[in-house]
Amino acid sequence: MPAAKIVINASPLILLCNSDLELVLPRLFSETVVPTAVWSEIRNGSHVDKAVQKIPNLTWLKHVQTKSVDDIVRWDLGVGETEVLSYAIQNKNFTPVLDDMLAKKCANSLGMHTLGTGSILIIAKQRGLINSVEQSLRHLQETGLWISEAIIQMLKRKVGE
Repeated sequence: MPAAKIVINASPLILLCNSDLELVLPRLFSETVVPTAVWSEIRNGSHVDKAVQKIPNLTWLKHVQTKSVDDIVRWDLGVGETEVLSYAIQNKNFTPVLDDMLAKKCANSLGMHTLGTGSILIIAKQRGLINSVEQSLRHLQETGLWISEAIIQMLKRKVGE
């Protein structure tokens, strides 16, 4: 069963916004929060895209402050990943959503379950919110997601495509 509440990192949020899939989030999760570092990364980044335009207007997306946790800081992750995992460890009812493999390893070492962009698409397909995981992944690739063909095939198999 998917998490009721998520704390999301920049990459999954930007990818979902840029591919017009961000509206699956409030239909899948009761609460979606973005730590300050992630909010700043998106708003102040050098890129100008749909995400930068959409995110300030997403009324279901909550901006939160968090204090970095030393056990996570030691991993030398990006500031966004550090704040996402720090928030999740301090707020146990939130599941971190991130695609960075080192951040996922850090979370795993601390006993946290994570979701990634692919996992969100699988849940969305299972709930009837999207027609095809493969189509959505291909669209995400067009908007900047790097994902191997082997991972695409594995995600497709998980939903019987």
